[in-house]
Amino acid sequence: MFKGRIARFDGPGQPFQIETVSLPAVGHGEILIRVSRANICGSDVHAWHGTFATRGLGGQLPTVLGHEMVGAVEALGDGVSTDSNGSPLSPGTRVVFPYFFPCHTCRNCLAGRRNACLKLKMAMLGRADQPPYFVGGYADYYLLPAGAVVYTVPDNVSDDIAAGANCALSQVMYGLDRVDLQLGESVVVQGAGALGLYAVAVAKARGAATVIAVDGVRERLELAKEFGADAIIDITEVPADRDRTKIVRTLTEGQGADVVVEVVGHPSAIDEGLKMLGQFGRYVEIGNINIGKTFEFDPSRFVFANKTMVGVSLYDPAVLSRALAFLDTFQDTLPFDRLAAACYSLDDINDAFAAAEGKRDVRASIVP
Repeated sequence: MFKGRIARFDGPGQPFQIETVSLPAVGHGEILIRVSRANICGSDVHAWHGTFATRGLGGQLPTVLGHEMVGAVEALGDGVSTDSNGSPLSPGTRVVFPYFFPCHTCRNCLAGRRNACLKLKMAMLGRADQPPYFVGGYADYYLLPAGAVVYTVPDNVSDDIAAGANCALSQVMYGLDRVDLQLGESVVVQGAGALGLYAVAVAKARGAATVIAVDGVRERLELAKEFGADAIIDITEVPADRDRTKIVRTLTEGQGADVVVEVVGHPSAIDEGLKMLGQFGRYVEIGNINIGKTFEFDPSRFVFANKTMVGVSLYDPAVLSRALAFLDTFQDTLPFDRLAAACYSLDDINDAFAAAEGKRDVRASIVP
């Protein structure tokens, strides 16, 4: 019997309720994780507000939000002894895992598109009022289903650094994979929150010659420079999108960017980002997850310049292993520890979400 707390989410506009629940046993192939840290991602805030409806993905209420997490093995079900790389698992082993669970057998999974699994299951979509209860990261435990991909966290990578690996970091790594970012190319990152800062760092690590970060919060832009941005554009200082596009052209020798990554999460950024692209430029759309939002753009510019837009949802689970290696390699040279600006206990989760609405903290985190 495993007893622990969950922060039950009943619906948008309602406060989280802390409940103590019990899991009778860990089933065959399952892994019970003791959550050590769960970040408050933008999608969690959107779900809290109701602008990102988890029901639209097949989710149910009440549920437990939270997906960007790290934890330690509490108990292993029968048949589980190693992680997805073959490293041994035992109680106390620190792990991260994708927060979504493909079946590995449908046509999309077999075609190498596991993030588009036809039977995909995901954290935050299960019910919190029936077993196994521990269906999201804002809890003492999270139950990892049988067959899930899981990776051991390197000993020298702390929880506060590892927590962002299974969502923000893996997402942008996969996005840049999708557009095949090449050595010497130029990149614009729209938005310098956690996703944007990771995108800056990964782009530089992949050999981008010029990386330009665009945001309206000076503190974030200064941090973007520490993550490797060669130039920054503050939209409060350059309010006209036409002028911002001119700056990008100037910084890219008049050509425009090879790649633009959108992690602002507002459709108004898309038309501007497309204008910043040069010939054969590739636009990586990650941030807009709120259904029903639209934008206008001139398609002739898209056609005549041979531009491409790539929508990116989730990532191939194997990317997470590379994300851990990236953190291990660059943790001494990049300020990953500054991505989590504030920590809150599970009991204070309502205060944490209220604080997460402030635009200056890159990530608030729940530490149960």
